[in-house]
Order: sequence, then structure tokens, then C-alpha cells
Amino acid sequence: MNNISKAKLVKEHQPEAVRKRLNHGPKRQNVSDAVLGGIDGCITTFAVVSGSLGAGFPSSVAVILGFANLFADGFSMAISNYESSKAEEEYFDSIKKSEERHIKEVPEGEREEIRQIFQAKGFEGELLEKVLDTITANKSVWLDVMLVEEHGLSRSTQKPSISAGVTFLAFVAVGAVPLLPYIVSSLETGQQFAASAFLAGVMFFLIGMLKSLALARPVLVSGIRTLLTGGTAAALAYFTAYFLREIFGVAAG
Repeated sequence: MNNISKAKLVKEHQPEAVRKRLNHGPKRQNVSDAVLGGIDGCITTFAVVSGSLGAGFPSSVAVILGFANLFADGFSMAISNYESSKAEEEYFDSIKKSEERHIKEVPEGEREEIRQIFQAKGFEGELLEKVLDTITANKSVWLDVMLVEEHGLSRSTQKPSISAGVTFLAFVAVGAVPLLPYIVSSLETGQQFAASAFLAGVMFFLIGMLKSLALARPVLVSGIRTLLTGGTAAALAYFTAYFLREIFGVAAG
């Protein structure tokens, strides 16, 4: 995004282009849901794989625990995302209804709020009164201004069900990748873990790159940062399982 030429920026800010963009409304994006689900899914399953290795469990245990956690945690995370988005939506609606009532029952009080809001922005005198009259002449505009300026709210373009679905699909799709080598029975345990670690590393790096492209951040830095995050989580799982195995004297499978 930072590489967009000035000519393109100028073209995008011509009156007609601006009008079309504003009329179309804000774009819906689910990149954050996909990134969150993908990272968490990969961390969850690779942590299970690492923990199983550290505890000395056989490969079959890693597969069983990995897939069980994959679907259970993916569903749990999707539901949590849905409930969170739904709560934000319901909160917005409750504040909107409250402001609609205030505008209807105490319009002068609401006008005074608008006056003080724009007074704080530097408007005064006749210009302030003109701005006030213009905003309060349209109930829809008046309501939107109150929601944004007084409460810092704007309606989200996200749909809770879509956010939850994207989170679940990303969680399962990416989280399943580190488990793939364990399905191949011809590989030895060490080879399975090495292949799983490699695939998990690739997924972490790719997710980091996806995030950087969506947010116009340096691709390499974001990829490495996400890779380190996943690697740290896996290392914690491995050493925790290893030390607990030694403490409780559990024999490796």
C-alpha cells in the first residue's frame, strides 16, 4: 500500500471516485479472522505434536490428540469469535436505540451535545450554529454523529456468522497441516516430527506474510515474527511435557 504512486492516489481522490467509494460503503474484511484462526490452529496442533514427542508418546497418540484438539478448539474459538462479534453488534444497537430516544424526547439537550462537540473542534459563532442546524436537520445524520462523536461507535461491516465460519475453516485447514506427516506410517518418529516442524514453520511464515500484505507491513519481518511466535509455543509444549515426564517417571512409548 505504501508503494501506491502519487498519480494513482490523486486519481482515487477525484470527486467522482470519492463519491463512488463512499456510496459503496466500507469493505468487509475477514483477514484478521483468518489470520487469528490459522495461527491458533497451527500452534494448537503443533504444540500437541511437540508435547507428545516431549512426553515420549507414540505417533498414534499425537495424531489422536492433534485431531481431537483441532476440531474441539476450532469450534470453541469460532463460537467465541461469534459471541464476541454478536455482543459488539448488540451493544451498538442498544446505544443506537438509546440515542434515538434521546433525540426524540430531549432534542434540545441533544442539540447542545452536538454544539459542544463541534465547539471543542474549533467551530464557533455563526459557523457553529450553521453546522449544528445542518446536522440536526437530518435525524439519520444526527444519530450517526452522536454515535461516532459521543460514543466512538460505528456499525461494523463484519457479520458474526461469517467471522466465526472463517475462523473455524482457517483453524482446521492450517491446523491440520502439521499433522499430515503423522498419517504417513512409513516415516519414523523423528522424520515425522521433522516434517511436521518444517510444515508448521512454512504455515507460520505464510500466515505472517498474509497479515503483512493485508496491513501493508514488511513481509519478511511479519513472517519471521509469526514463525518465532509459533516456534516458541511449540518449544514450551515440548519442554513442559519432557520435564513432567521426568518428574513423574513416565516411560517413553
